[in-house]
Amino acid sequence: MSAPVPGSAARRHGWIAVLVVGAVLFLVVERTLVATQNPNFVPSAILLGAAIVPAAFIAFVYGRRLPYDVGGAAIGLSALFGGIIGTVVAGTLEFDVQTDLGVLPMVGVGLIEEASKLLVPLAVLLFVARFRTRADGLLLGVAAGAGFAALETMGYAFTTLVQSKGSITDTVDVLMLRGIMSPAAHMAWTGVTAAALFAAAESGWAARKVGMFGGAFVVAVGLHTAWDSSPNLFWTAAVAVVSLGLLGATVHRTAADTRARTRPHGGRARMA
Repeated sequence: MSAPVPGSAARRHGWIAVLVVGAVLFLVVERTLVATQNPNFVPSAILLGAAIVPAAFIAFVYGRRLPYDVGGAAIGLSALFGGIIGTVVAGTLEFDVQTDLGVLPMVGVGLIEEASKLLVPLAVLLFVARFRTRADGLLLGVAAGAGFAALETMGYAFTTLVQSKGSITDTVDVLMLRGIMSPAAHMAWTGVTAAALFAAAESGWAARKVGMFGGAFVVAVGLHTAWDSSPNLFWTAAVAVVSLGLLGATVHRTAADTRARTRPHGGRARMA
C-alpha cells in the first residue's frame, strides 16, 4: 500500500464550516417558525436540527489523516441507505419481537439496532471490492450511524411535536439534546464495529481479526444497552465518554497500522 496523501487544511477543518453554516440555517428557520407560527417551516427545522451534528461529525472523521479510499458519494449513500435501511429493519424486527414476546429487553433493542446499522457497510464490503480497509470501514460505519441517528432524531422530534400539541420549545430541546449526543452514540458504535469488520476482511478473515470484530460488536451492544437503560444524564455522559474513547482508540489504531505498513525498511514513514 502506498503512503496516504496528506489531507488539505480545508478537508481537516471542513467540519467547522459544516457545523457553523448548519447552525446558522437552523437558527434562521427556527426563529422564522417562532415568529410566524407557520407550520410549513416545521419539516425544515426538524431536518436541519437532526442532521447538522451528524453531518459535521462525518466531516470531522473524514478530515482525519487516514488513508480513505471512499469518496463523498459513497459516504453520502452510506448515510442515506444506512439510515433508511437500518431504521426500517430495526423498527420491523423490534415490532415483531415485541408482538411475539411482549416487552423487548433493552439488550434486544441494542442487538437489533447494532446489527441493522451494519447492513449497508457489510453490503459495501461484499460488493465493492476496493473498499476493504479498516479506515474505509470506520468512515462508512460512522456515516451509516449518522444516517440512523438523524432519522431516529427526526422521528423523536416529530413525536414530541405531536404529543406536546405543537410545542416548538419541546421539539427544539429534543433536537438539540439528541443531535449533540449523536456522535457518542450510534455514530461511534457503528464506526468501531464497521472498522473491525473491514479489518477482518482486509486480513483475509483471520480468526484473530474475526474474533476482534465479534468483541467490538458485543461491546457496541453493551454500550447501546447501557445508554438506553440510563437512569440519569450523568450515566449517559459516562457512556458517551467511553464510546468516544473507543472511537478515538480505533482511529489511533488505524493510523498506527497504516504507519507500520507504509514504513520503509531502515526508515520512518511520514503519516499523512
